[in-house]
Amino acid sequence: MLVALAMPAGAAPRRVVSINLCTDQLALAVAAPGQFVSVSELARDPALSAMASRAAAIPSNRGRAEEVLALRPDLVLASSLGDAATVRLLQRLGVSVALFDPAEDLEGIRDALYRMGTLLGRAPEAQARVRAFDRDIAPFMHPRGPRPLAAIYQANGYTTGPDSLAGRILNAAGFRNLAGELGMQSGGTLALEQLVAGRPDLLVLGPRYPGASRSEEVLAHPALRDLGARRLEIPDRAWLCGTPAVAEALRALASARQRMIAP
Repeated sequence: MLVALAMPAGAAPRRVVSINLCTDQLALAVAAPGQFVSVSELARDPALSAMASRAAAIPSNRGRAEEVLALRPDLVLASSLGDAATVRLLQRLGVSVALFDPAEDLEGIRDALYRMGTLLGRAPEAQARVRAFDRDIAPFMHPRGPRPLAAIYQANGYTTGPDSLAGRILNAAGFRNLAGELGMQSGGTLALEQLVAGRPDLLVLGPRYPGASRSEEVLAHPALRDLGARRLEIPDRAWLCGTPAVAEALRALASARQRMIAP
């Protein structure tokens, strides 16, 4: 039976496998060249991954236990919300698995980078990445002045509340959140009628992909066009995961707000 390679105590892992899009990107931000054996197949998708260009040079996996075992990793990176059965099987077979919770705020992103740096034996690189992240977001954090009302609106009418990563980024960029004002702290389905009645100043929309499903029909509803709100599309790669890429979302939101309040 294939098992994980034994790794000397305290040694940096040399055969790292990630089976989750978010751990892919966190690890790629700090990993040494050649340290990765495989990333999840989603890591190569530029619509979803801010590290797609780097991931393109690394073999991909679909997160199945048998293919992970065949790679003989000394460390597997996974999400705490991922396939628990796969994780349990890998652990039973002696594979070291590090689970990461999704980051719920900017501090959670910093913590995840620090932890990843420690796991990969790349603590100085992780510290440098956090400093770079803080420099990237500093100009856009908590601006003074008016706080326009924004609504994040996605497929199936899903919205994100203030107690979420996207909601906290929205707040940091200087916006109020319609979902929060309607009592939806984490998020949920926002009826089109509620959205229209709420009269947001800005609609934050996700991208529509080719071959769109019926779940995205609400995003093309005439009522949204008639709402009169400004629109901003933020790519999934910018805040689907809690990684330094959220700086892109924060910058886009802060720039949109500046245009809205300009005389």
